[in-house]
Amino acid sequence: MKQSARTIIPKERIEGRIYLLRGEKVMLSTDLAKLYQVAPRVLIQAVKRNADRFPEDFMFQLTLDEFQNLKSQIVTSSWGGLRRATPYAFTEQGVAMLSSVLRSKRAVKVNVEIMRAFVRLRRMLATHEDLARKLTALERKYDAQFKVVFDAIRELMKPPEPPKRQIGFRHD
Repeated sequence: MKQSARTIIPKERIEGRIYLLRGEKVMLSTDLAKLYQVAPRVLIQAVKRNADRFPEDFMFQLTLDEFQNLKSQIVTSSWGGLRRATPYAFTEQGVAMLSSVLRSKRAVKVNVEIMRAFVRLRRMLATHEDLARKLTALERKYDAQFKVVFDAIRELMKPPEPPKRQIGFRHD
């Protein structure tokens, strides 16, 4: 199936909203609400009404320290002002579940784009891991080869052994 030439949200906008928290790639409820074009409280209410669909590995609430740290890393004016609660973080599975609880055509379309972004990110990471493994193998291989070269150079650099003196008389 061919991907539509015109997507509902540019992939860069989605990819820029995927963070690494607690060892998981996640998207924040505040960012998701903007993408779905709903108020953050509406998104969280829908999730809370369907809490059984969002176990801990699908969604978690940020601690105040995590939120402050993230805020300091990502300078954005949209996070200004006072907040009563820290945002929620949704894993890829949690984001996939959101379209079923929001029940809108936009939610489905946005989720398709988000899932594509997660897949692209997974492919990029796999490619980087593969390159890192190959580089490590090359380093090991060439380290061994260079050791032989260096050993040979060291042998060439040794001063020649002085000729041994012959015992006895020389006959010229």
